[in-house]
Amino acid sequence: MSAIQANAFTVNGRAYKPVARSIVVICLDGSADEYFDAALARGKMPNFQRLSVAGYRGLARGALPSFTNVNNASIVTGVPPSVHGISGNFFYDAMANEEVMMNSAKFLRCETILPAAARAGRKVAVVTAKEKLRDIFAAGLVGPANTGGIAFSSEKAGLATCATHGIGLVEELVGPTPAIYSAQASLYALRAGSALIERGLADFIYLSTTDFIQHKFAPYDDKAVEFYAGIDEQLGRLLKLGAVIGLTADHGMNAKQKPDGSPNVIYLESELTKKYGPGFRVILPITDPYVVHHGALGSFAVVHLPPKLTARRKFNVLHFLNHLPGVTEVYGRNAASKLELPEDRLGDIVVMAGRDVVLGRTPEYHDLKAIEGGLRSHGGRYEEMVPFVLSEPLKPEYVAKAQGDPRNFDIFDFTCNGSRA
Repeated sequence: MSAIQANAFTVNGRAYKPVARSIVVICLDGSADEYFDAALARGKMPNFQRLSVAGYRGLARGALPSFTNVNNASIVTGVPPSVHGISGNFFYDAMANEEVMMNSAKFLRCETILPAAARAGRKVAVVTAKEKLRDIFAAGLVGPANTGGIAFSSEKAGLATCATHGIGLVEELVGPTPAIYSAQASLYALRAGSALIERGLADFIYLSTTDFIQHKFAPYDDKAVEFYAGIDEQLGRLLKLGAVIGLTADHGMNAKQKPDGSPNVIYLESELTKKYGPGFRVILPITDPYVVHHGALGSFAVVHLPPKLTARRKFNVLHFLNHLPGVTEVYGRNAASKLELPEDRLGDIVVMAGRDVVLGRTPEYHDLKAIEGGLRSHGGRYEEMVPFVLSEPLKPEYVAKAQGDPRNFDIFDFTCNGSRA
């Protein structure tokens, strides 16, 4: 096995100085801190317990909206959405007059940390549970003009080839491709990380899971605790391999339902049309291919106003939305600066909802039959705070940073620069 390179590199204004050990950064999708507490309380995460005591365990603030694409893009670039350009899973492209998924590298406005690490001599790999993220992560890493890295998903593991993913025969390395709507989709990504280190194929790795379990089960549910026990097993495997681990999440998760178990929804497009007439377009940035997770219902929405609306009427709309029961925050054109979002990829108004409330378009737009066993979702302020864990103790200057306002997209900085590894 060749020696691990410890060369420094700079990307997006940050310098990274990883040590000559395997670096593994993990984004545990949907992992509110309560999930760890529930599993720890039952003695199901001994490796995480040791890791937390020997290293550091705290919280960090994620990017808003608290959705997958936004925060994963922030983590792998080390910058907020206002810089990297990914403003949601889904947006309205006004220039093309089209509502589109924002799951392609073409929407990125800066480089990710991954190819920069590869150019510095690291063996870089990224494994995501969800195929929708692979193109963003693979930018500059695999394919044309690549840096010789590896990028594949649990969801499509069996389709990986050396030409397109930097690796082939993944199923021989990790096992059969799992179902995406399963706990195994996430555990597969974690197992892949260890397998790549064991084979000497990677020493600088980003692993991103899926939030299927968190959407279905509350922290103290047996199924959730069992899932986190499985995560703990994989953390132990990585620790035995000598990896320096940085762990965070893209967002938390909360129940969003009424006492009878039905979704607690405000249908914004319906409410606005009823009050002011037609012409409103409500965009739900949580929208993605995985409808069983959330039915496109989250706690963050973007409103595009009808053309030629008067300034007075715009003010009236803002006032109306701000006073809807369940709405907690409303922003006009100041949304970009207030929330660190790309202005040209927002609408006219941003709306966020409370801990137990989601925002929809119209009742007809959403297939609520896809949601089984109640609705758990995310997207707003109440899912913004996420775990922030390092396997090694922090340097004094990073202890101070951790006590301030750390962001989940600081995790590569802390893992490469801040630990006393």
